[in-house]
Amino acid sequence: MAASVAMEGVLFRDVILEATGHKVLPTTSGDKIDGEIIDHISQAAEHLIQWLNQGDSPTVGLRRINEASRAVEDKLFKLLNTNGFACTLPPTAAGAAQRSGYPDLRLEHLASHRVTYLDPKLLEATARSSTLRTFYYEPKEATGKVREDAHHLLLGISHDGKDGAWKFTGWDLVDLHDFRVRLKAEFQGSNRDLYREDLLLLRRSPSR
Repeated sequence: MAASVAMEGVLFRDVILEATGHKVLPTTSGDKIDGEIIDHISQAAEHLIQWLNQGDSPTVGLRRINEASRAVEDKLFKLLNTNGFACTLPPTAAGAAQRSGYPDLRLEHLASHRVTYLDPKLLEATARSSTLRTFYYEPKEATGKVREDAHHLLLGISHDGKDGAWKFTGWDLVDLHDFRVRLKAEFQGSNRDLYREDLLLLRRSPSR
């Protein structure tokens, strides 16, 4: 049982600011540092695609594309952690490095100390217009990983959808500064909540 209330078209940057007190910085065309960050991620994405399409790729033979997510993240981590950039797992408020939850990676431009949160996603090329949920953010004070003003980017890595013989076809780098999200709040109840003796009017037990 669930009654839901939805909020539509909320700017993600407003959600982050309200939840964390930190700003989502826009990527500015013509800004030298922003350009270096974009170039670095772009080069890493190109190397990642080449690696994923090799015959010995860890994605070969996988039945579900989600099983490839960890390998993709680990490889991207290594590719980004070079050439004047430091890539780390974003720490929580307690200082712990945590895999789960948004965002996946923290990329720092060492010369400027400018930070980019990067979230890699696997995307079936034919599903760009799908309305199924593929992104979520859950504000949590203790385990939240957004700890500073930063760019927020998403790297969508597209594939052809062929189970076990995945072909990775390209990538999209998305700036989440103007990204709009929706909130669906639900009042929920489980079977244990529903079928309590004090609520029961009648019961037909299974025939023996």
